[in-house]
Amino acid sequence: MTCMSDYYDAFEMSPVPSPGPDAVPPEPFRGIYGMPAFVTIPTSDLAASVDFWVRGLGFFELFGIPGTLVHLRRWAFQDVLLVHTENVPERAPAMSFSFAGVLSQVDPLVEACRALRPDAVDGPRDTPWNTRDVTVITPENARVVFTAAKPFDPAGPEARNLAAIGITPPGAGRGDNEAHV
Repeated sequence: MTCMSDYYDAFEMSPVPSPGPDAVPPEPFRGIYGMPAFVTIPTSDLAASVDFWVRGLGFFELFGIPGTLVHLRRWAFQDVLLVHTENVPERAPAMSFSFAGVLSQVDPLVEACRALRPDAVDGPRDTPWNTRDVTVITPENARVVFTAAKPFDPAGPEARNLAAIGITPPGAGRGDNEAHV
């Protein structure tokens, strides 16, 4: 069991800024590191996929192996490998993967993706866990969710939703999240 003295602010290690109306996204991260997690997406058209991910979703090409693979990145720990294949699924799977952003990026992302693929975007929509999410179906039929934390209102419905399952904000009293440690 972890004691409360082990609590730390997870934003210390994350590139995701603390939520707020003036949260500024970090610059794209171009360094090389051992990737703790990444997604691999098969595509039959690397060029079209790279174009959509770069111009629509805000990723950049870190490096590529012509005709075989393109490594895309956005912020640190937001890595995607597009891998050439002859066949891609005809429909998007039920499974999705999400990457974080800030609220000021939601509308430009929606506009950019709709400009490239008008029917590819679902949302934005606000969630009960205090985010604004946009679901995008990419050219290779991957289901991608762009998620941005909203400023936390301790008196708002999202706070009540979280409190109902035993999650309270840091600083609301030590020991209040013990069941989740």
